[in-house]
Amino acid sequence: MSPSDPASDCIFCGIVAGRLPAYVVYEDERNLAFLDLFPWTRGHLLIVPKAHVDRLRDLPEESHAPYLAALVEVCRRVERLAPDYNVAMNQGARAGQIVFHLHAHVIPRYGEENPFAVPHRQRLEEADARRLIELLRPPGPG
Repeated sequence: MSPSDPASDCIFCGIVAGRLPAYVVYEDERNLAFLDLFPWTRGHLLIVPKAHVDRLRDLPEESHAPYLAALVEVCRRVERLAPDYNVAMNQGARAGQIVFHLHAHVIPRYGEENPFAVPHRQRLEEADARRLIELLRPPGPG
């Protein structure tokens, strides 16, 4: 996929529209967070705006605060898995962006030296995804 592809070909737009499956852990009016299918570490999440934009610079100003609020909420939930995590955005192909729809990665760290040096990332298994969704769901009324 290249930055010039229309949103109709975007995998993340397909997830937002419900045409493609995802393990959703957070959703609000403007944003969606789901488990990465090929995680760097257990619980690796992606946070996307529902509206298609390629990069952070393309996100309309009125969406900045809601996107950041969604990212903060997802980080709070990830802290249930691990107190330390990376938050990253790759902007452009030479920076490692593969899907040209704005997304932030939240990658829990469990003490591994460098999870990004793994030569082959394993596909997320359904059973683990279900357990992670339970761990990452918002607290119930209480």
